[in-house]
Amino acid sequence: MSELKNRYEFVILFDVENGNPNGDPDAGNMPRVDVESNLGIVTDVCLKRKIRNYVEIVKQGEEKYNILVKNDQALNTKFTIAYKALNLETGKEGKNKNDVKKAQEYMCENYYDVRTFGFVMSTGKDQCGIVRGPVQLNFAKSVDPIFPQELTITRQALTTEDDMKDKSNTMGKKNIVPYGLYRAEGYVSALLANKTGFDDNDLTLLWEAIENMFEHDHSSLRGKLCMRKLIIFKHQSELGNAPSHKVFESVKIKKIIEGPTRQYGDYEVTINNVPQNVEIEVR
Repeated sequence: MSELKNRYEFVILFDVENGNPNGDPDAGNMPRVDVESNLGIVTDVCLKRKIRNYVEIVKQGEEKYNILVKNDQALNTKFTIAYKALNLETGKEGKNKNDVKKAQEYMCENYYDVRTFGFVMSTGKDQCGIVRGPVQLNFAKSVDPIFPQELTITRQALTTEDDMKDKSNTMGKKNIVPYGLYRAEGYVSALLANKTGFDDNDLTLLWEAIENMFEHDHSSLRGKLCMRKLIIFKHQSELGNAPSHKVFESVKIKKIIEGPTRQYGDYEVTINNVPQNVEIEVR
């Protein structure tokens, strides 16, 4: 394991065409928007899910790359499995701190998403504590306001025998964004990474997962979701050489056409005035 010796920030640019990048269940699954600005929103949880899914696909069955947050077993059951693997007492209230620490270290070592994003594991009787992850993501926001559309669709395959008697089809709805370019920003803390065991190999896998997180997640509902740029900023120390907001401000996105945008080429992306002692890599 090679410990991280550098702080990182990163900017993700992705776009959607005729799809719903992140539906809001409180609004009939319409694309999420900021109600004041009408800028589109994609939550950090949505992006992390896609990263987790990619890691699970490419590392399936490999030790150290299990995924905790998925719908296979209850979380508390997984915590108990950790205690059993370490031959610690299970099912008892009031665990001692040493057992909790050992279980937490086990979870970090064996679950990629725990040592990457962190997790609250202080539920149930076999608690594994709270891990603060080195990799954090902000909500993605669209560069310009989006204008979601609700389209009516028909389905000829009917559900019940009663429907078959007097209907030829049923009606449904599909919510889409005609086009939107989204920007998300993230952070990698070397100090926290060295506490959870997140190493250089994990970092390489993170960049790979971000670049490919939409490639194995296509569906008619999501439309055409594409990664456009991953911009990585590498500081020369663990503490960093500049405030993160100044690093992010070096990335500018400008609309270069009149009227509504419908493709990535309708924007110009520039990177200027990067703070000193901060390296840049564009993928």
